[in-house]
Amino acid sequence: MAGKKKNPYAKYAFIGLILALVACVVSGLLVSANALLAVGMFNLSPEQRDTLTLALQISIGLLVIGLAAYAMMSPDTVRRFLTGRQARYGSNSLILTLAFIGVIFVANYIVFNNPKSWDWTEDKSNTLASETMDILSALPAKVTATAFYSSSLDRSTAEDLLIKFKTNSGGNFDYQFVNPDLDPIAAREAGITGDGKILLQMGEAKEIASFASETELARTMIRLISPESRTVYFLQGHGEAALSAGSERSFTIAKSTLESKNYVVDTLNLLSQSSIPEDADVIIVAGPQKPLTAQEVNLLKDFVAAGGSLIVMQDPIPFTEFGNAADPLANYLESDWGITLNDDFIFDFASQQPLNAISAGITPHPITQNLSINYAVIMPQARSISVTPSESMEIVATPLMFTSDNSWGETSYDETAEQYQYDEGVDNLGPLYLAAVGENTVTSGRVVVFGNSLFVIDGNFDVYGNGNMFINSVDWAAEQEDQLTLTTRPATQRTFEPPSQIGFIILVLVSVIVLPGMVIVSGISAWISRRKRG
Repeated sequence: MAGKKKNPYAKYAFIGLILALVACVVSGLLVSANALLAVGMFNLSPEQRDTLTLALQISIGLLVIGLAAYAMMSPDTVRRFLTGRQARYGSNSLILTLAFIGVIFVANYIVFNNPKSWDWTEDKSNTLASETMDILSALPAKVTATAFYSSSLDRSTAEDLLIKFKTNSGGNFDYQFVNPDLDPIAAREAGITGDGKILLQMGEAKEIASFASETELARTMIRLISPESRTVYFLQGHGEAALSAGSERSFTIAKSTLESKNYVVDTLNLLSQSSIPEDADVIIVAGPQKPLTAQEVNLLKDFVAAGGSLIVMQDPIPFTEFGNAADPLANYLESDWGITLNDDFIFDFASQQPLNAISAGITPHPITQNLSINYAVIMPQARSISVTPSESMEIVATPLMFTSDNSWGETSYDETAEQYQYDEGVDNLGPLYLAAVGENTVTSGRVVVFGNSLFVIDGNFDVYGNGNMFINSVDWAAEQEDQLTLTTRPATQRTFEPPSQIGFIILVLVSVIVLPGMVIVSGISAWISRRKRG
């Protein structure tokens, strides 16, 4: 009997197996990389993400090609493998397993590409408010949300919220997470200061949500859809820090961060012009070295009385050129708002450097809502602030943050002194206020007062919560928080009523005796039945 013709390509079949093995290993690594990317272990640009996806597709393709090449060059081996005894025995299980995997894959593919959600809670606590749904349906273009969350901050609540926005947007909303600790450049380019903020971008327009809540995201989308001109002026002419680089006292980072949030930032010199521009929303007095004139303060007073906002950051008098000159701006803040800039400078022994006052506590307020002890504000060479109730019912003054008990405000400055100590009855004992705000409930005029300006300069802006505090202050001074009020749903109260004594006994009997007994009886019955059948 003639022998079978030998396959001349069989000896090259191993090349296909090697190719498939290498492609399988590479595919596994790329899948792992995508998984780590999904959980936020690292971040890639959109171009790098596309390259990673393309590499995964190529590796899977090479895996299929390698297996196909092996089957083509050594068909007899494949045929024996597929028709052997073990293959016959396992064929049914293999078919069922493949069918199950196929159903799961198809179902997940359909759900992933057509996301839907159902809220079966009694009070619809997982459903967005009708106002939010209207905003999402009115989006003129796709909005991309980039949530900046470090590994130290829980992002589960934010992710649940962003999933709801994406699911109800009709494809016009998507999101991603970026770890600002691993990618600080992305955070800087986005104008992000602090943790837990979300950048919303639609085309070239950008807005930043200060924290993850439905109301905050909805308000931010309104600003994104209908951007309003918001102009901030930094007062000049009194030795204030410059907005351009070139000195240690400059506000270039503060300026660029505000501009990244769609603010128009400019300078204003009221010594050379006798009026405030009509487009001004906020005027910032940042670290003047000499006092403002009475005429300038009158202009600022009229501006605030007309609904404008003023941010004052004044350093201790010994560290300026004020000397014994009168300070009309401080007098205005005290007489009209009940906010006093004390004539002292703070020693804070809760800080590693006593002249660096550190916030040990905060007062609940829109400005401080995203600050915590982990993001303290550090103010080098700060003065304290006092807040007294105003005689006018229209004025509401609120302190924002304060130092620890282990601090005091030194009222006697001596250039020759090598060290200072607290003098009871003379110095101001801590805790001391570092900042305060005032609001006129009738005119909507607002003021924010800091006993320091150095915490905002370029060298200190990114220190802990410094930049966050400043940007939040400008946002509060410039924006209208009441532009959107979402429909609230009363939460359904659910309580667990413990069973009665008889009910408890029945529950124990069923769970400890009846159910285990049924299992034992079933097992014995099956054993006896098999014994009878032999």
